[in-house]
Amino acid sequence: MATEKQQDNWIKEDRGQGYLKNYKPWVTVRDFGSKGRSHRVYGHTTKRTHHLLSDLELATFLLLDWNPSVIDIREQFPLPLQATTQIADHAQITHPRVRNTLQIMSSDFYVDRKDSKQPNFALQTKYMTDLEDIRTIEKLELERRYWESTKIPWYILTEKDIPATVLHNIKWLYPAMRESTIPVYEKLNDYIQKFAQYPHLTLIELSKKVDQAYDLELGSSLSEIRELLAQRYFIFDITKDYKKLKLSEITLGDIEVWEEIRHVSNQ
Repeated sequence: MATEKQQDNWIKEDRGQGYLKNYKPWVTVRDFGSKGRSHRVYGHTTKRTHHLLSDLELATFLLLDWNPSVIDIREQFPLPLQATTQIADHAQITHPRVRNTLQIMSSDFYVDRKDSKQPNFALQTKYMTDLEDIRTIEKLELERRYWESTKIPWYILTEKDIPATVLHNIKWLYPAMRESTIPVYEKLNDYIQKFAQYPHLTLIELSKKVDQAYDLELGSSLSEIRELLAQRYFIFDITKDYKKLKLSEITLGDIEVWEEIRHVSNQ
């Protein structure tokens, strides 16, 4: 929890303000300890470092950053103090405070999407054990009522809402979401042919086969395919473990992206 001076300083620093790479989270990993591990993770959607205060927040962030419909992710998003204190008074719930200093509440994530019907929503992550605490429930109720007053959807996510296989796949793909380091058009052509030639093989089996055939260091081909998958030149069912993925289950990604690559390659 923050002192009045800390909160005043954070406001002066424009924390909780901005968009995309210019957004400053209300709370950073340097400010407080947290349950589990804290993380500073680069966001490919926002092009900035995100401050995540638990393993559950990290898992949620990875899912959001992987989602192509998400266009901005703002973590540790502060709620207006005047609004939450009024809600607390009306609901007869004690507002969070430390030594008589009212605390500015925050939602774990405020998310913008390219969806005209539901362009944004807020998320709070909580471990299941936290939901057994009455005081935690009271604070969540204040948060829920605030977002209800804004007409913006608000959700609670627990560790049970994170599909283990999806998270495993994203953690594998995530480091390869950077700008491509391989000749994309050439490699796409190569692997399209190989996928068609060996549809019965798994991704892992083909990678080993290619490495052996071309006397490459073990893992080289898998690294190339991972990069093509991470950047969505190839796509697959993210709910299926990539280690068990058959080549027949991998398809070419967005045709517009493919045509653009071909155009650039022919310049």
